Amino acid sequence: MENFFSEQHRLIASVSAMKRYLYTSVDWNERCIGILGARGTGKTTLMLQHVRDRYGDSDRALYVSVDSPYFQAHNLFEFAREFHQFGGELLLVDEIHKYPDWAIDIKAIYDSFPKLNIVFSGSSLLQISKQKADLSRRAIIFNLHGLSFREYVNFTGNKEYPAYSLENILANHRQIAETLCGEITVRRLFRDYQQIGYYPFFMESPGTYLFRLREVINHILEVDLPLVNRIEARQLSKLKKLLYLLATSVPFTPNISKLAEATDISRPRLYEYLENLQDARLLNLVRSQGRGYEVLTRPDKIYLENSNLMYAISENVNTGTLRELFFVNQLRNASALHQSLVENTVELSSKGDFIVKSEYTFEIGGKGKGFNQISGVEQSFIVADDIETGFQNKIPLWLFGFLY
Repeated sequence: MENFFSEQHRLIASVSAMKRYLYTSVDWNERCIGILGARGTGKTTLMLQHVRDRYGDSDRALYVSVDSPYFQAHNLFEFAREFHQFGGELLLVDEIHKYPDWAIDIKAIYDSFPKLNIVFSGSSLLQISKQKADLSRRAIIFNLHGLSFREYVNFTGNKEYPAYSLENILANHRQIAETLCGEITVRRLFRDYQQIGYYPFFMESPGTYLFRLREVINHILEVDLPLVNRIEARQLSKLKKLLYLLATSVPFTPNISKLAEATDISRPRLYEYLENLQDARLLNLVRSQGRGYEVLTRPDKIYLENSNLMYAISENVNTGTLRELFFVNQLRNASALHQSLVENTVELSSKGDFIVKSEYTFEIGGKGKGFNQISGVEQSFIVADDIETGFQNKIPLWLFGFLY
């Protein structure tokens, strides 16, 4: 136990003071909290910050990673029992998806030690409802996405700018943009963010960022996906090829037959893998309005989950795709947090590019983009890149990065 406390003190001493958007949204008083997210988004930092802020140097809270060799030979439940007997009040368990039958142990800890709170973190691939033990009535689940453009601006400038709701941006975008542009160099920051700003580890070494991001991608494909989804090792090279083809194809309108042939993956398995890659936060699958969300059916458009992935994987980045990708990413991430939008309600529109909440139509383009394609459409907007401020129903693309 002493070794774990020593490791915790060492980690807390090096943890960042800047907090992610989710930190204040979590009710840390809940008895069982799950924080799920893609690798590299800052789940470990989030937990350590909570220990530092609430418990300081106290031994009443303990962070452990079950990725440690110790838990290859020791039972998590028995470890929690010992910590509880030691006077522990909060046990934080990282990398939970790497612990066999983890949900059974978490449920047993919850039921056996009412005065011991649990926070666990794991891969975004985890499907809580599909676990052997029923945690749905016990665990409060939060999803941690990558940095928004707003967070990137805050982290690089050490100043706290607020988030805005979609409705506020649509109604007041000119005033908001003028205020922000008076204080920050928006276009330079936006360019940098799209290349190296989505994952918090950009602060550690910007020069090696894309190299580290490729390592993250490989870890997701080679470790997390096989571990959680029971994908056979011989399929991994096919998954890598699939991701590369999707990253380098323009436009991202899938021809399933050609993809299946090129990757040597059957059509049913290909649909399954696309869903897996979306759960892993490597892809965003978008369907047309009115189709609903049908698992194992063809998505109408496929994007990489964030713009940094495109720069890490593709030699040639398509500007038009990059714009659409950013818009989908920021809207979906914001909807998952605020629940003001149900996830996957960013849909393709018959007029314009996207329709959001079945209400707002958006056409994405450069600064010269006109209204011809959405002429006569109510509640329609141009989302334009390469501009700092907009006018009337023309809104700068970067401002949608301030949704969360």
